[in-house]
Amino acid sequence: MKTREIHEGPALFSYGFRPFFLFAGLFAVAVIPMWWLIWRGDVSISGHLAPTDWHIHEMIFGYGAAVVAGFLFTAVPNWTGRMPTRGWPLAVLLALWLLGRVGVAGVLPIGPVGAVVVDQMFLLAVAAMIAREIVAGRNWKNLKVLVPVSLLWAANILFHIEALTNGIADTGRRLGIAILIFLIMLIGGRIVPSFTRNWLAQRRSERLPQAFNRFDGACILTGAAALICWVAAPFHDVSVFVGFAAAALHLIRLLRWRGLATWRSPLLLMLHVAYLMVPLGFASIGAEAAGLVGPAASAHVLGIGAVAGMTLAVMMRATMGHTGRPLVAGPWLTGAFALICAATLARVVGQGAEVGRFDGIDFATAFWTMAFIVYLWRVAPWLLGPKVGRKPASKP
Repeated sequence: MKTREIHEGPALFSYGFRPFFLFAGLFAVAVIPMWWLIWRGDVSISGHLAPTDWHIHEMIFGYGAAVVAGFLFTAVPNWTGRMPTRGWPLAVLLALWLLGRVGVAGVLPIGPVGAVVVDQMFLLAVAAMIAREIVAGRNWKNLKVLVPVSLLWAANILFHIEALTNGIADTGRRLGIAILIFLIMLIGGRIVPSFTRNWLAQRRSERLPQAFNRFDGACILTGAAALICWVAAPFHDVSVFVGFAAAALHLIRLLRWRGLATWRSPLLLMLHVAYLMVPLGFASIGAEAAGLVGPAASAHVLGIGAVAGMTLAVMMRATMGHTGRPLVAGPWLTGAFALICAATLARVVGQGAEVGRFDGIDFATAFWTMAFIVYLWRVAPWLLGPKVGRKPASKP
């Protein structure tokens, strides 16, 4: 295995999680209040996407893509044994991501087609760089990670095409969320029971999470079927059956991981709570198709609860682990995750329900923004600073 060299440049570009976890948090703090102002009619954007499409696109292909990139550029070196991507290549990737954000917002004078070209470059570059590392490391079994990344890239292009041709990306909205949920089923379905097993084993628990087996495979296939039905035919009768079936199976899958036994470790428990939003989202898909809840319920349970909840929990844990901090959330970061759960509840249940002059969207915006402000307050110094226990490299 290649010896790990000490990075002599800025700590921010020493590892893939650092720039993307930082800017994902910064973007989350800015973009939801901006959307709230747009929704209120106080601000407008000049891009080619309709306001609601812009909001959903930026949460999926802006925030979501940044977290996925940060996670993968941190995980791939562990898979291949090669040096992590660092320095100027990371800076270029971050610049591409930022260019996509301002391009889609209509800030650049490049027109709709130019905005699409600029925006798709980031995920394409991520896929290409990951493929290069996996092939160079001859880690063939992990080439499969390119499939969801490539699908996310294709979904981004399809989102833009649908918006340009139809004026609204109705299918693209659900497709982008569905791919992120599929990634949670795959990756979350590996790391959540693995972290739980390690924690329980250290405490000599006799009951450990169930190992991945055919049941998990059936859960993933049923979940994929539910997502496909939701994307293609969200109000068809088949979505009722498949949505509720996937909800039941994924709830059983979650219970097999012994999450309740982790209540003494909030950092671990929040991973289980975030995954709980997956079966709740599938249940929302079934309920939507049956006309039992509003048409935006599933998108927000899956988008805020599952995607934002899981990514926030993973960013916290990965940052702690890779910067030498103890894996302890503490009251502030635990509170940040609780605020994301509150934002989910407020957005799904509270729309139209007013408390004084405020409704569920107002509260969801406030809860979301406070959650990521706390995340940045606690985590940003870790992302910007050196790893604990390692002295900065001396200058020659």
